[in-house]
Amino acid sequence: MRVVVQRVRRARVTVGDEVAGEIGQGLLVLLGVTHDDTIDDARWLAEKTVGLRIFADDEGKMNRSVVDVRGGVLVVSQFTLYGDCSKGKRPSFLTAAPPEIAIPLYEGFVDAIRALGVPVATGRFGAMMDVELINAGPVTLIVESK
Repeated sequence: MRVVVQRVRRARVTVGDEVAGEIGQGLLVLLGVTHDDTIDDARWLAEKTVGLRIFADDEGKMNRSVVDVRGGVLVVSQFTLYGDCSKGKRPSFLTAAPPEIAIPLYEGFVDAIRALGVPVATGRFGAMMDVELINAGPVTLIVESK
């Protein structure tokens, strides 16, 4: 599993004219799943993501997690994180997991974050989504489970 984590002032995802998910301060997480990922990867990555100390403490140092600042997490599925651009100009998505593998792991990741006591909003798996965010910092990290 691979995530792109962005520290945000606010973020929301819409499908058509409908707001599918929205948060204030917290983390926007773009989540990609590959073929050999497991529920253990989802749980480990959820714990790692929620524990990232990327919010400022009283001295301005990145020393607080999303839990510490009582923020939320907006999780958006994004198979293109496993796009391979090494050959030609059209990405190959062969390493992205098909929906029958990806959906349960995406849901497992979301459930694991909720189990850690963090409010979670989501996009809609497989839909064409518009994602809006105010990236605070900017702070953007890539984290992988393997």
